[in-house]
Amino acid sequence: MLSQTSVHVIRALTWLASQPADQFVGAAAIAAATGAPQNYLSKLLQQCCQAGLLESQRGAGGGVKLAMAADKVTLLQIVEPVEHLSQRRSCFVGQLCCGPQPCSYHKSWTKLHSDFVRFLESITLAALVKESEWQKASGQQTKKGGKKK
Repeated sequence: MLSQTSVHVIRALTWLASQPADQFVGAAAIAAATGAPQNYLSKLLQQCCQAGLLESQRGAGGGVKLAMAADKVTLLQIVEPVEHLSQRRSCFVGQLCCGPQPCSYHKSWTKLHSDFVRFLESITLAALVKESEWQKASGQQTKKGGKKK
């Protein structure tokens, strides 16, 4: 249901959120860690900066970092600059379908779309980091009692 572009952004921000919060990280490092094409990812990171999800810094020691705590960022906020889900008004068959005679699938599609948006709103970047392979690989995942492994 999400484009490959959104998957790249989600993976990049999840990895970035697993890094020290005060550290700016370059697009090359993020691309290497996530397997995303660097030039493409650089453009996506710029979109995230414009959307207020990331802060950027030029020059030596520059790169990007999260603009807010990972528990304040939702999956919807991450994919919205790419997918424009809140603005989507077309039916899944591709025709504009909000007129006086919507297609026979419109009501079901509208509910499914609304449920999907609510699902994306319910997941935070912090939750993604907690489940991520980078967190597990770095040994930072905690047990249920809150102690580090």
